[in-house]
Amino acid sequence: MTTGSIIAADLVLAVLAAAGWLGAGAAAVAGRRRLASGLALAALAATLGRAVTTIALARAGWWFAAEKVVVAAPLSLAAVVVGGRRLLRPAPVAYLFAGYATTGGLLVTVLHGYPVSVGAALLAVAGIAAATAVTGRLVHRRTSRTGLVVAVAALVAGTGFAVAPGTAPPAGHEHRPVAAPKVGEPTKRFTLTAGTAGDAWAFNGQVPGPELAATVGDVLEVTLRNRDIERGVTLHWHGYDVPNDQDGVPGVTQEVVRPGGQFVYRFRADQTGTYWYHTHSASDLGVRKGLYGVLVVRPGPVDGVDGVDVTVPVHTLNGRSLPAARTEVLAPGTPVRLRLINTDSTTHRYAVAGAPFRVVAIDGVDLAGPGMLTGTALLVPAGGRFDVVTTAPAALFVDGRLVHATGPVPPVPGAWPVLDPLTYGAAAPAPRTGFDRSLTLVLDRGLDLRGLLPRYAHTVNGAAGPGIPAQVVRRGELVRLTVVNRSLVVHPWHLHGHHVLVLSRDGRPPAGALWVDSFDVRPGEVWEVAFRADNPGMWANHCHNLPHADAGMMLHLSYI
Repeated sequence: MTTGSIIAADLVLAVLAAAGWLGAGAAAVAGRRRLASGLALAALAATLGRAVTTIALARAGWWFAAEKVVVAAPLSLAAVVVGGRRLLRPAPVAYLFAGYATTGGLLVTVLHGYPVSVGAALLAVAGIAAATAVTGRLVHRRTSRTGLVVAVAALVAGTGFAVAPGTAPPAGHEHRPVAAPKVGEPTKRFTLTAGTAGDAWAFNGQVPGPELAATVGDVLEVTLRNRDIERGVTLHWHGYDVPNDQDGVPGVTQEVVRPGGQFVYRFRADQTGTYWYHTHSASDLGVRKGLYGVLVVRPGPVDGVDGVDVTVPVHTLNGRSLPAARTEVLAPGTPVRLRLINTDSTTHRYAVAGAPFRVVAIDGVDLAGPGMLTGTALLVPAGGRFDVVTTAPAALFVDGRLVHATGPVPPVPGAWPVLDPLTYGAAAPAPRTGFDRSLTLVLDRGLDLRGLLPRYAHTVNGAAGPGIPAQVVRRGELVRLTVVNRSLVVHPWHLHGHHVLVLSRDGRPPAGALWVDSFDVRPGEVWEVAFRADNPGMWANHCHNLPHADAGMMLHLSYI
């Protein structure tokens, strides 16, 4: 079993245990003794099953089991001691106490998660004691004074820990963007005007926006204008490691461009490869509605190049899949480069049929020794890019839909195995291990109480943006970043301003040198990546499932 499946199994067992104990208590109140004993026995079995999943999660990493060991396990033990000894002689309050205790441990995991919190544990104890005292009053017509004292004491202490100064939300980020070095006069000028276009938002009236093409060494000047987008717009150059003041994050590297305003970006194109741009103001809504486009930087002029070069920015616009299917018939054997770009918030499945192919670059970085592939699907994470080289005739399918063909269309690919980029490419020397700094991000879900209204947020290290403390580095440091996914959903992780070198996934190193800027962290996975802190400033660091980022999974990396 994967760690993700163990997390899911543990939650299922917790729900079954809680439901079993509570059901047993209800049956005992109704006088159905045999049913009560049977449900209690099932709850006991589920509780013991959780011991197995908790041990397995602890072996996978303390991140996955911390609150289960420290909080849920003692509460489950109390449930077994109190409820288990009454299996043959059903006792409503004993069973219901066991149900409350098990439920309390489950709620700590679901509503609080990582890291372990004394306040959350005490509040759970307060709820369990209060519920048991009320139950005693309803069932036996007497109130346990001890239970009430415990409930009040735990509530007061838990509230005190929860609002202690050490856990207060951090102050807002104050930052002046680091100015870009002088790059000289522009050699390529573009103007992008954001505006509404029917149900869509568009750059220059089209979705996607105009493709921006450059050659290494060009100085790009892009003038962004906002015609009528009330939420404001910016331009973020996804995966392109621009200077900090060109990164397009409102409130961090620039002010948002309001209707009637403009902002001029200027930077040198010194990275070849496939990239894309999109608004970072209200990005969940803006990108989804069409404010995105392609940026391609080639090593030299394209004139006289043998073959064709096709960009494929995949997007879902108002329920419609883009781009529309396209066929251009080419002579057999003609080289074809497909630049696969996932501009959505979830992973897409790509398949090249009809001819062998190689993945020659990922996230703009060339791969060493990519082997020939056939009958293999590609999973491109949100924000990610794969460059594929094949020959005509061939066809590209995305999630089973034909997108591009260079000749007769072959049958829709079936359940092809998926390429694991960590097992692809030529062997590479082991990366340096003497890191100057180590940072950890634990991804989870939890209740965020910092705003006017509570929300069930996507969290990082137990907090939700904008209340997540910035992580800090010093210029020149070699930084190891560990990203842990405790949740049950995929989080495509994206650090602005830097590419990262993959060190390992779940402890297993990649076959070759794999540099990425967007990578899927699946449930239960632990990724270790490294980067050189060589681009000063404050940088967004977030899940590129943009609804997740909007719901709290956004923090900053700051140079000091």
